[in-house]
Amino acid sequence: MRVVVAGTFGPIHDGHRALFENALQRGDEGVVVGVTSDEMARESRERRVPPFGERREQVKTELSEIDEWGRDVELRELDDEYGFAATDPSLDAVVVSPETDETVAEINSRRENRDLDPLETIVVPYETAEDGERISSTRIVRGEIDEHGTVLK
Repeated sequence: MRVVVAGTFGPIHDGHRALFENALQRGDEGVVVGVTSDEMARESRERRVPPFGERREQVKTELSEIDEWGRDVELRELDDEYGFAATDPSLDAVVVSPETDETVAEINSRRENRDLDPLETIVVPYETAEDGERISSTRIVRGEIDEHGTVLK
């Protein structure tokens, strides 16, 4: 199975690591990671987002540390919400968090319009911080928690 996972990934935290691990576990025919472009990352956020090149390198490092299966991994820049997942016939599944699960329906609709098979959806539960709230990059940037969910305030 060739699996895709995508996101902004800045800063990386244990929730992202769970997505990566699930993609690597299932992606025996390869894993494609979409990293949002600077423009896309900044248009939907008020907080600071590290530059694309920095985020891409961090993703590469994380994947190499997690990948115990020796998967073929490809990183691609993502310029829109549906990106290459809607058009790439080589993809079989998409790994998502609960908040982006609804996007898969639109991706599969676009794939259907191109006579492509729908992507299987692999939903990975949120990782929670020690306060019971979900870990997020926004909370990390605000200084509320660290990348592992340890409460700082």
